[in-house]
Amino acid sequence: MPTRADLLSELDVDCVPNAPVGTLTWYGVGGRADLLVSPRSINAAAELLRRCRLQDVPVRILGGGANLLVDDDGVDGVVVRLDHGCFRNVEFNREGEVTAARVGGGVDLFGLLHTFARQALAGFEHMAGIPGTIGGAVRMNAGGRPGDMAQAIDRVDMLTLDGELKTWSAEDLHFAYRQCSLPPGIVVSAVLRLHEDDPAEVRARVKTFFANKKAAQPMADHSAGCAFRNPMTDSGNRVSAGKLIDDAGLKGAAIGGAAVSTRHANFITVTPAGSAHDVQKLMQHVQQVVADTTGVHLEREVVVWSRGGGA
Repeated sequence: MPTRADLLSELDVDCVPNAPVGTLTWYGVGGRADLLVSPRSINAAAELLRRCRLQDVPVRILGGGANLLVDDDGVDGVVVRLDHGCFRNVEFNREGEVTAARVGGGVDLFGLLHTFARQALAGFEHMAGIPGTIGGAVRMNAGGRPGDMAQAIDRVDMLTLDGELKTWSAEDLHFAYRQCSLPPGIVVSAVLRLHEDDPAEVRARVKTFFANKKAAQPMADHSAGCAFRNPMTDSGNRVSAGKLIDDAGLKGAAIGGAAVSTRHANFITVTPAGSAHDVQKLMQHVQQVVADTTGVHLEREVVVWSRGGGA
């Protein structure tokens, strides 16, 4: 493994070796990263990616820590955190009835919704209650019943793992359920299509969407959102993973400090005394029981980082 000096010499970055990245996730459990690096500029991020590629160092991108579980044994290589201003800017370009908002990849979705409301801009309210940052939300086409990221995206600027800055249009990204065709790398920014509206009405819609989420999901508990994707049936329709888990009698099932939520069966929660291994074992148990009772294999939605295992 290359040394820290080999990778970071003369780069404008902050670095924390042996960093406790598991505690930075929504689960709040899990191990450490060999190096946690926060680039202070887009150029520094590009050069970091180039050096990692040349020296065969694994790279993972940490956004808001939602939809992520870090293995208790930690992760190797470099974890890049987008917590400096170059990844957290929001800029507006108003042209007639349409407003383009360029949003940095590290911008938090909760705060962004309030920013749009203050600017009297609509078209993103359906993302209320969705955790994480713009970069992660774009990559997994995050969303829920009211809609997803694809509805608002115009284009995305991204650094590839070779350190090249490229732009993808919404059409290039081939958005689908919880996925798009964006290759690995750092989402620098996304341009969203919005329109002007009464700020009170925008806030009211955000409040309604958020209240619906809060009523149905265990938002006060430590979880990473939905644990599994809603599977596709042979007829081409998606069925609720939560209903399959509930019908299998798994609500409340627990291993160690991890448990299937009694409020929403597609959420696996963990106590502060629990571990990432508890969560992984319970996910595997849920998959096995649902497969045995229904014949359906649940695909994990939560990303698991492990040492030597990639993202």
